[in-house]
Amino acid sequence: MSATTLDLTPLADTTFGATIRGVEIRDLDEPTWQSIYDAWIEYALLIFPGQFLTRDEQNAFARTFGELEFAAAPISNMGKDGTVHHEPGDDVVKSLRGNEGWHFDSTYMPVQAKGAVFTAEIVPSGGADTGWADMRAAYEALDDETRQRIADLKAYHSLYYSQGRAGYLPSKQNAAGGYDLYGYHDLEPSLRPLVKVHPVTGRPNLLIGRHAYGIVGMDEDESVALLDRLADEACRPPRVYHHRWEVGDAVLWDNRRLMHRGIPFDMTQPRRMWHTRIAGERESELAINHA
Repeated sequence: MSATTLDLTPLADTTFGATIRGVEIRDLDEPTWQSIYDAWIEYALLIFPGQFLTRDEQNAFARTFGELEFAAAPISNMGKDGTVHHEPGDDVVKSLRGNEGWHFDSTYMPVQAKGAVFTAEIVPSGGADTGWADMRAAYEALDDETRQRIADLKAYHSLYYSQGRAGYLPSKQNAAGGYDLYGYHDLEPSLRPLVKVHPVTGRPNLLIGRHAYGIVGMDEDESVALLDRLADEACRPPRVYHHRWEVGDAVLWDNRRLMHRGIPFDMTQPRRMWHTRIAGERESELAINHA
């Protein structure tokens, strides 16, 4: 079956990403889906303006790329009753502020996510951008000495660590001293290599971000310094892109290659996005110590 030619425009001045127009991702035939999949593997980030998906349509599109880690969930400062959360000590605000650090999704879980579909329902006047960073290009930009240094290094990943370091741990603890929120599990923190090989392309990329800590064989200060340096150097032009959202936009990204972050916005204004997370395959995304 022949592939479909897409109306695809690569993003300017960056190493990844493309905008696709002229398709309705709620209703794809097999050749068009295959072309989108191939573009996803090549560009890692695909932007589909003006899709206006329902939650069921968003989940159905995400399922064509794999099983779901979880179905469409709100990423929002709005409560169910419409209350806008904006006070610094609010746990909703803390969660959103934590996401402003560069990260891969679910590296703190036993199985790292494969990707995600993200859509915009309510957008503040400032746009409340989302940023992505290309960790394959970041790896390729490293000098030989650094590549050799990190080739066999491993670090732990934990949401407790990342939120705690940023000062955004939730306020309400359960009886066991933990938190009844996604990602705050009581399993051993996931251990992952600093250099990940993409299971489809076979090309290496950095696997770092705010959840990473405790490089095996290093003291705490040395580990923090190396991880911070790698992240700082990685997340610079031309390896970054920031998307200014419009209501109805849909985005698909490859979480095995790209980090992402939320950009600070005026939280007195309501914002509601919907996030469907695509589960990773155990063969390639399972943490070393959860095998």
